[in-house]
Amino acid sequence: MELLHSCDRVDLLPRGGTLQTTMTAKEKLRRAVEELSEAEAAEALDLLVRRGGDALDELLENAPIDDEPTTPEEDEGAREALAEISRGEVASADEIKREIA
Repeated sequence: MELLHSCDRVDLLPRGGTLQTTMTAKEKLRRAVEELSEAEAAEALDLLVRRGGDALDELLENAPIDDEPTTPEEDEGAREALAEISRGEVASADEIKREIA
């Protein structure tokens, strides 16, 4: 016989007074976490932190290395951009946000 725990929800079903215990996903997760060793908890926490990034972070992290050769036009554009940076011709993220808002 399964005992009820403090994190169990008890739902009363209308037919025959039958009791059924159900747990939410978070309740099941809490119970599973409590059963982990300290090492297992550290590993699980690391996994959750790594997955906690947004989809773009994950996409960029898993993207293949760009090994395509660049064109002369791309090289010139990169040189121009580096020259602008060295001259201090840059805009902060906040400035750009204000411009496009």
